[in-house]
Amino acid sequence: MRVGYLQTQPRIMEVERNVNDAVSALEDLGADLVVLPELFNTGYALTRGELEAGAEELPGGYTAERLSELCRAKGMAVVAGVAEKRTNKFYNSAALITPSKVVVHRKVHLFGKEKELFEPGDTFGVHRYKRVMIGMMVCFDWFFPESCRTLMLKGADVIAHPANLVLPFWPKAAVTRAVENRVFIATASRIGDERGIHFIGRSQIVSPGGKILASAGRRRVEQAVVEVDPSEARDKTVTPYNDIVGDRRPEAYELP
Repeated sequence: MRVGYLQTQPRIMEVERNVNDAVSALEDLGADLVVLPELFNTGYALTRGELEAGAEELPGGYTAERLSELCRAKGMAVVAGVAEKRTNKFYNSAALITPSKVVVHRKVHLFGKEKELFEPGDTFGVHRYKRVMIGMMVCFDWFFPESCRTLMLKGADVIAHPANLVLPFWPKAAVTRAVENRVFIATASRIGDERGIHFIGRSQIVSPGGKILASAGRRRVEQAVVEVDPSEARDKTVTPYNDIVGDRRPEAYELP
């Protein structure tokens, strides 16, 4: 499977322009799965009024429909960070969009002032596309090891990670998360400044062995695609005597 990311610099509340710019960049990328940043269509530092105006119902709405058209035309899948509206509640969501369906993950661990705007999600799921199991998390979800571990235990080969990185820790932490779970992790971040928030870019794809297969810088819109072999993620052995799933001791992890 060819997996990629698109690192962007969205313009706040210019939804159609942001989406169309992304579609133009993806049309000739030649990927099976591409990850876009968190809230790539609206921008991040939204007011309540802007969120109410820019959020979209999923699978409906301009963003999902436009990306669905692309996926059908190119036979590909996209994981995109979108502000989702659902029955008068708002979620910071990631949408897995394939030629035939849209599946949503709602950010479980809200960061900073997101708590004033969004409801938290409450689950992590894994979904099959082209015989590859794809899990999703959104930005700050990474800070909690349970997020990646849950996705791995549910069978994820690739974790798609839309993000708007502001903290400097993830690019190094991603290597640990990938190794300790033996999964591929594809992070798409953004660049630029928005209402006093600086975004660091640094999108990347990491292998189950901890190798950085592709990485972006801090200041440019960039894209990359790499070939990944899902069988590498399904091999959970560390030594002939050790398996990261078989060696787990849940009874020893019980908290008082």
